[in-house]
Amino acid sequence: MGLLDRLELGIEKAVHGVFSRGSNAQVQPVEIASRLRRVMDNQAISISQGRTLAPNVFEARLGDTDFDRVQQWGQPLAEELCDVAVQHARSQGYTLQGPVRFSFKHDGELKPGAFEVAARSEKGESAAAAPGRPRVPAAPTRQPVHLHPVLEIDGQRYSLNADSIVLGRSSESDIVVDDTGVSRRHVEVRRSQGRFYAVDLGSTNGSYVNGERVDGSAELLDGSVISMGRTRITFRMLPAPLGGSA
Repeated sequence: MGLLDRLELGIEKAVHGVFSRGSNAQVQPVEIASRLRRVMDNQAISISQGRTLAPNVFEARLGDTDFDRVQQWGQPLAEELCDVAVQHARSQGYTLQGPVRFSFKHDGELKPGAFEVAARSEKGESAAAAPGRPRVPAAPTRQPVHLHPVLEIDGQRYSLNADSIVLGRSSESDIVVDDTGVSRRHVEVRRSQGRFYAVDLGSTNGSYVNGERVDGSAELLDGSVISMGRTRITFRMLPAPLGGSA
């Protein structure tokens, strides 16, 4: 079940039907979640090799009718949206500067069904709400996400501590794969601008990512499976040890 499916089910169980009544021109939770992820991607900034900073504090502005309905649903929805941001940061390998927070604000100029999501990076607590119509309380904060790339092979984990890791049968490879169907230098896992790619090194039997043959290179996301010979390798982005960095 996808993240948005879980979002819909989790919130609907908590407050069934709040967003389903009345006019069809209503803001839906899944729309807010989708906009949230898009804003994170648009505002993500690469600040060093393998380190991309994304915003962690979010505010959705809604018109009269939608804001009134959000007030009925505020806390559960804000909590779910915080989880959406944390999960998206994990899947994309983003670094968050501080705890994730999400709040809602009234904007009387917005029509029903229209909304905006603003985001920023912030280390400390946010400033107090401006005078006027109160905001829906934000969810409890989520801790910053610091993720580290690893490869899982036959139950063992190999940390990717370099920008280039070569896998193959040769003893000179960074990770030796004991498989007769694997070439001496078979595939390279390469980091570029905070993203990871599988690069086939002219192997005899080819390399595959999620069942698709690698033609040059293929991007790796959390959970991607690299196939070479009879060997299956899973790429993971896992929480770094306390005090570590992404």
